This record gives sequence, structure tokens and C-alpha cells, in this order.
Amino acid sequence: MPDFQEDLLRRGHAVHFRCGIEQANGIRVDVMSNLRGVVEFEKLWERRTTLADKAGTEYHLLALQELVQAKKTQRDKDWPMIARLVEANYYAHRDHLTQEQLRYWLHEMRTPELLIEIVRPQPGATGDAIRTRSLLELASLGEVVSLERALLAEPQAERDMDRSYWKPLKMELEELRMARHQKEDLKDARRCSLRCLR
Repeated sequence: MPDFQEDLLRRGHAVHFRCGIEQANGIRVDVMSNLRGVVEFEKLWERRTTLADKAGTEYHLLALQELVQAKKTQRDKDWPMIARLVEANYYAHRDHLTQEQLRYWLHEMRTPELLIEIVRPQPGATGDAIRTRSLLELASLGEVVSLERALLAEPQAERDMDRSYWKPLKMELEELRMARHQKEDLKDARRCSLRCLR
């Protein structure tokens, strides 16, 4: 639920499948064509990360920026994952810093100590970023406790946007579910009527 239909996917619904084969027993696959706050597919495809296994099979994955944005949900479990993803990116690239990476870390880093480490040697870049993320001022002052509090409060706006995004879709899903039950009840009633007539 819902049915695997293009129009439902385009409206933002997610269709869930459970794997039945033994090698993937219990794994759930979510099929979505729209992700809240994430760019359209053509740009996703351009910026994708591609991995290959030993057999040469390629796997196309969301780039870090899109994966982080897709994880900005109401679910508590997604926010520590965002922090770990951005931390890993920082540790992998901090010795070969680019302006694009710096802007990204200033915008997305969720670890107070690392945010302070990023901000301190970059006062010019931080000045521009403070306009969109005011807690960077706390990082520039090295105020760890206040920065931790600000970082904990920051996800609330994203949670509210995610809740607003899903609210009409949940209502529509409930309508689809009720329509399906009514259809099944009608079929059951017809079967019962046919049995009674016999």
C-alpha cells in the first residue's frame, strides 16, 4: 500500500516492498521518485556516486549532499546518521580542502568540536555563512556548550517541514486504504450473495 503506480510515485508517495528471497529475507526496499528538498532526478544522476564490486557490477548511489538532505526527516535515528556522514566526508577530504567542501561543512556539520575546527582558520568564509547559519558565530567563539544546544535545536525546522510534506500524503494514503477495504468488502458481499443464491 499504495499500489505501485507512476502517478502515486510522482505525487510523492513511497511504495514499500519486502524481499522474499532467502538471501535478502526481511530486507525492505522503498521506491520513491520524489524526495523532499532533493533536486530532480536528472541532477541526482549527474552528481551520483558510482561504486563497483569485484565482478564489475556498478552501483549508483545518491551523492553525499543529496543523501544528507534526504535524511532530514522527523525520525530521530536519521540525525545521528547525518552527523556521521558529514564527519566521514570531513575526515576524508580535510587535507585537500576546496571552497565548495568548506561551504558544505559550514552548512551541514553537526559535530561541535569539528565545526569549531573548521571555522577558526576560515574567518572570511564563516562571515558569509553566518548569515544563513547563525550558530557558526558560537563556533567561531569556541563556545562548545552553547553550540551543542544550538545544534540540538536546529533540526526542529526540518522536522516541521517534513511533517508538513507528509501530512497530505498520509491523508491520501488513508483514503486509498479505505477505498481498497470498501472494494474488498463489496467483493466479499457479492461472493456471499452468490453462495446464498446457490
